[in-house]
Amino acid sequence: MPATPLASLVDSRTSEIIPPLLGASVTELTAWVQQQGQPTYRGKQLHEWIYQKGVRSLGDISVFSKQWRAELAEIPIGRSTIHHRAVAPDGTIKYLLQLADGQIIETVGIPTDKRLTVCVSTQVGCPMACDFCATGKGGYKRNLGRHEIVDQVLTVQEDFQQRVSHVVFMGMGEPLLNTENVLAALKCLNQDVGIGQRSLTVSTVGIRDRIRQLAEHHLQITLAVSLHAPNQTLREQLIPSARPYPLEDLLAECREYVEITGRRVTFEYILLAGVNDLPEHAWELAKCLRGFQSHVNLIPYNPIAEVDYKRPTSDRIQAFVKVLKQQQIAVSVRYSRGLEADAACGQLRASKKS
Repeated sequence: MPATPLASLVDSRTSEIIPPLLGASVTELTAWVQQQGQPTYRGKQLHEWIYQKGVRSLGDISVFSKQWRAELAEIPIGRSTIHHRAVAPDGTIKYLLQLADGQIIETVGIPTDKRLTVCVSTQVGCPMACDFCATGKGGYKRNLGRHEIVDQVLTVQEDFQQRVSHVVFMGMGEPLLNTENVLAALKCLNQDVGIGQRSLTVSTVGIRDRIRQLAEHHLQITLAVSLHAPNQTLREQLIPSARPYPLEDLLAECREYVEITGRRVTFEYILLAGVNDLPEHAWELAKCLRGFQSHVNLIPYNPIAEVDYKRPTSDRIQAFVKVLKQQQIAVSVRYSRGLEADAACGQLRASKKS
């Protein structure tokens, strides 16, 4: 049966759309099994098979009767399929995942000795059009549903045969343009998959009023704001979508976030040689962030084919760091993993060649 958008299914008996079960809580799943005429305890069993066992078809849940499994065969759980898999020398794996409607998204599994991080996408493509980012070059198609976001984590966990410890919403798309599904996915990852809120990071370029709205949920997640420039003129050059949202307004909203949540803000800053990596840029950035409860992640540029930006030299990077530290700005340099597989920050796109 062909899938409807977001992998929902139409119940032929009632003409109602049946949403994918992945992303539902144990309470929601219990209510659903009761609607099917099943006892309450089936809800907990279904929850375990979806989130702990990673089942991809309700027909494979062996604790259910054969008759009921046959009746459930076409009810969607909401899992994707691995379309392509690229492994970098450092062990990072980039996945192209095919969704029920045929769209392709990317997600990345990033292992270290003590943790497994998944970088998830929140949209098919991205409308923000950052000049240095491969994803924005491919345009925007649609938002992902909560099940499609959660599925990425379960897919990586299954492939690595290792429990995922951290999730960063830094893949394809702008999370705060898909706030409802992102919030639902965060809740599911925390309460159903079992990942602590402080191990979840949401990254945004900055959408007016959305950071404030996120703060009002009082989550203990990390907010990462993609700044990339210390002034509005340069920011507009690198991020055309930033034109209607002045930098001073964005920073004011970030300060509100800190006041409401008590959580510091991380600022992501991609260093582009000769563009935003000069000492004067560092001084200007320090002025913007002085007295701010924040941390700056400097990310040396990762190359993509469409533009000719360059990565700064190590000396230039360290000079930038030195200025920030002199001004009492918390800073670290983050060298992206998965560079050789085009799985690093700014390199994601839905193509086998990427």
